[in-house]
Amino acid sequence: MARLNAGDVDGLVDLYEPDAVLARPDGGVATGADEIRRFYERLVAGRPTFEPGTQLRTLLWGDLALTSSRLANGTITVEVARRQPDGTWRWVLDKPDVNA
Repeated sequence: MARLNAGDVDGLVDLYEPDAVLARPDGGVATGADEIRRFYERLVAGRPTFEPGTQLRTLLWGDLALTSSRLANGTITVEVARRQPDGTWRWVLDKPDVNA
């Protein structure tokens, strides 16, 4: 949320694996770092402010994690992250607005 509110597109893209897939609100998908970058560049261009939500229970299975949050407006987000060789996590699938 901090990277989003700061307009830190590079930092946002760094949260994803290079071939990750992000579901866009318009029903399309952004696949790979370049398309995800373009999505975030458009999203933060108007400098919107996003409120943090409540992190819901994480489901772990080996090197995969299913994460989700309930935002203040009731929207649910869902992400699948994979543990990287250095122990960090990066998203491979991201659906930022399940209610849409």
